[in-house]
Amino acid sequence: MGKNLVTAQIRGETRALCLGTVMVVCSAITYYILGTTMLPLFHKSVWTEVSVCHLIEADIRDHEKLDGKKVPQYPCLLVNVSTIGKLTILYHTEETKEKNSQCSYIPESLEDYQEARMKVEDVKFRFKERQTFPCYSDPEESEKSVLLQKLYTPEILLKWLFWPTFMLTGGIFIIMMVKINQSLSILTAQRKNPINTSQFRHN
Repeated sequence: MGKNLVTAQIRGETRALCLGTVMVVCSAITYYILGTTMLPLFHKSVWTEVSVCHLIEADIRDHEKLDGKKVPQYPCLLVNVSTIGKLTILYHTEETKEKNSQCSYIPESLEDYQEARMKVEDVKFRFKERQTFPCYSDPEESEKSVLLQKLYTPEILLKWLFWPTFMLTGGIFIIMMVKINQSLSILTAQRKNPINTSQFRHN
């Protein structure tokens, strides 16, 4: 009975160590992925200052109005605004400028041209209706354009890091508890079975 209990305890400790190790490894892999993909995008986003944008012009541009022959065929919205006394172009997010620097807004669904056109018309109407709205600009003025929304914020970064940090903390905690339990078991066994020092005495 005692031997079976010890065997079950050892198996449980081994499984717990494996679980903790897997959690630590998975969190390390996740940190690596975030460090090579998401963090560069976060640092690249220079639009950190909240400003006030005043609408100057909102114009829907079809394919024939865009420069370049390789521009995708979809309606896009070009929005020019004034912020801090300067005329500049407004982009929906950081990704909008990467997709097409000639468009302030690109509809998500491009399969149906008419549906995309209606979406762009709706966004244009909302801009015309508001006229003045908050936006994000570059305080260093190295980037002349402004953003309506930011994809990469400190809050988003914390959300990305929450689960890998949770797994790392949980994995380390499990490993520490198993090691502490093993140490306590060894100390208990040594107290129950003290070494008979008389065996080492010379006759």
